[in-house]
Amino acid sequence: MRWNLEWLRTFKAIYETGTLSAAAQELFISQPGVSLHLNSLEAFTGYKLFDRLARKMVPTEKGKILYNYVLDPLKKMETAEQHFHKRSQEERATISVGMCFETFQYTLEEHIASLPFNLIIKFGEYHQMQHDLDNGLLDLIITPQKGNQQNLQYQPFSKERIVLIAGKKTDTSEVERLLASNKIKDVSALLKQQLWYSTAADMEHLKNFWLRHFGEHPDFSPNFIVPNISSIIRCLSNGKGFSVVPDFLCAEAIASGKIKLIWEGSVPLENTLYFGTRKKTMYQNEIVQLEKLLENKWEIIEE
Repeated sequence: MRWNLEWLRTFKAIYETGTLSAAAQELFISQPGVSLHLNSLEAFTGYKLFDRLARKMVPTEKGKILYNYVLDPLKKMETAEQHFHKRSQEERATISVGMCFETFQYTLEEHIASLPFNLIIKFGEYHQMQHDLDNGLLDLIITPQKGNQQNLQYQPFSKERIVLIAGKKTDTSEVERLLASNKIKDVSALLKQQLWYSTAADMEHLKNFWLRHFGEHPDFSPNFIVPNISSIIRCLSNGKGFSVVPDFLCAEAIASGKIKLIWEGSVPLENTLYFGTRKKTMYQNEIVQLEKLLENKWEIIEE
């Protein structure tokens, strides 16, 4: 059995970057792939090459010896590879971005074809996005929630307002009358008797809206749980019912008369939206380009 050259390349990248995630970025492979290469090399040599600490890979004495042996030969091979490798076109970076489905659909989808780099979009819960960003599986996230990971930084760029909407065919006259009379408790009681739409991922919107404006947790369950907020808007456009959603996702439907904006609250519920990135990244230029594109798109939506 002989060792694999890629194991040594991965070993060198971990040694020089200090983390599995940074090594994965440098080598353009997944973090699990980096772990597999290292485990295979340690099994082949019979030695532990790194001490795995919370946020750093510290080389052992055997690891330091191996690094000194392989450094010069690997550098020569890399130089030879760069010299003899024929490039048919300039290599494109690949950026992985985490955001909710609707944010992608309303802001980024139409610009995909014009980007000068490869893009991978991942949808999911914000907590998992933060975890994936910290571990190097994502390069940029758009989130209303800030994490406390030391390796991450958050830049505010916009706000979303959570509003109460209703279907075009919904009789909202009594709700509007009670709101005009500032009979908030009666509004709450009446709304609980209506048909409600929500998504499994965004129950937080309903809970936070109810707490802010009615001073209590919603003690009812939505009648319809649909895949995403776009589905809610389509359902309400042809039917009856209520929902609470971010304003930028329903602005177009409200303007065209497909749904009704019922109430923003006496003191509107707003969430700050952040760009989340790692403090050190090799894709700074590409990330800045994406951030500017999204900021411009948000300005158009808000207008």
